[in-house]
Amino acid sequence: MKPKLISTEEAVHLDRKQVKSLYKQYINPSFATMLSLLNFDKRFVHAEGIYVWDDQGKRYLDFLGGYGALNFGHNHPCIVSIVEQVAKWPNLLQASLSTFSAVLAYNLAQLTPGKIERSFFCNSGAEAVEGALKLARAATKKKRIIYCEGAFHGKTFGALSVTGRSKYQEPFKPLLLDCEPVPYGDAGALEKKLQDGDVAAFILEPIQGEGGIKIPPQGYLQKARELTRKYDALLIIDEIQTGFGRTGKTFACEHEGVEPDVMCLGKSLGGGIMPLATFTTTSDIWDKAYGGFERCLLHTSTFGGNTRAAAAGVATLQVLIEENLANKAWKNGQYFLTKLQELQGKYPGFIKEVRGRGLLIGIEFNQIAGDFWDKLTAGKLNRIAEEYLAAFVAAELLNKYQIITAYTLNNPNVIRLEPPLIVMREQLDQVVVALEDIFKKYKSLWKLVLGSSKYFLSSFKQ
Repeated sequence: MKPKLISTEEAVHLDRKQVKSLYKQYINPSFATMLSLLNFDKRFVHAEGIYVWDDQGKRYLDFLGGYGALNFGHNHPCIVSIVEQVAKWPNLLQASLSTFSAVLAYNLAQLTPGKIERSFFCNSGAEAVEGALKLARAATKKKRIIYCEGAFHGKTFGALSVTGRSKYQEPFKPLLLDCEPVPYGDAGALEKKLQDGDVAAFILEPIQGEGGIKIPPQGYLQKARELTRKYDALLIIDEIQTGFGRTGKTFACEHEGVEPDVMCLGKSLGGGIMPLATFTTTSDIWDKAYGGFERCLLHTSTFGGNTRAAAAGVATLQVLIEENLANKAWKNGQYFLTKLQELQGKYPGFIKEVRGRGLLIGIEFNQIAGDFWDKLTAGKLNRIAEEYLAAFVAAELLNKYQIITAYTLNNPNVIRLEPPLIVMREQLDQVVVALEDIFKKYKSLWKLVLGSSKYFLSSFKQ
């Protein structure tokens, strides 16, 4: 009997209820329920620049930006055009050398700091981290990997082993052996881990994204560079979320003039059009790990560096430079931070801290202080607030003001503001006005949580 499949023509006409039903039955039912509780299960059908439209014709500002994958906005015409131009090229042909992979690697080498020039292309940031960890062990012949508490490097097995939140690690233990955490920003603790000389690499984010947009103390990256050199360990900098202009420099490590041994890049490298990532390193380190006929194929990827993805990457770098987006991100980021800090001064009961660099900004909210309501709900209110406080703010922004945001995975008390770098100041102002309206409406955090959590309270498990 011939299976009945849903065609693409039928798919575009599915309504919101039908999509949710399919998602709950065939993908992830609990996640679908979570999104629907906050009215986050809207059906978006069009996107352009910083805007997306739902199937009711409503327009939304995208201040989530694909968790940093949309630095250039949705469907940037130059990037889409280049992908269309190579549509008739062979996309996958391993028995040849890829023209666009070669060009992309060359172009990247013109932008990366120091002697970094040798790239391995893959499909996601987590895959780039996996490759970087393997490279470090193969090149140094050492095993230990040091990572930071609060870090987020991905959820594949190796990447998860260097991701600093136990919630994501515990169900899968034992993870990769010889991976050890240190406090983020603590150079003294790092040196203690390195001093035996048996560490292959130290991996860190120049700004912790999922950790809550945490910026380390000034000079920490430079100190990490000095210590890894002193104890003969590689410095792996994960620029997957911070790269390609996001923080006001092409790469965030350039704020301290740091030249890493290995960089992990992804998200916006594919221009928001194609899945594309890379780990990139010096020729010396690459040759120690993969030099020679016997070793050159130890690490491979079927779809890595395919023609369409690599062509998107070439176009992405052109747009980054030609539109001077790093500089725009820095100037608009300074403006946005100032406005948000002014809002913090007016509403200190809501906002604990505003922090960020360029257009990677986090707003950390205070803990709720509503003992009466917490007792009335048998502790449920506090538990909900601990995990969903910023999500409630994001829900208000989405459903009342048509602004898309989200909380950070390792710190759900922080809402992230990560718009495409093409954002205009009047759009930044819209977010500030919307936040102020929310604070005026609810007057306190516990009222916001109580008002937003009625559905959660009815279904929250003991």
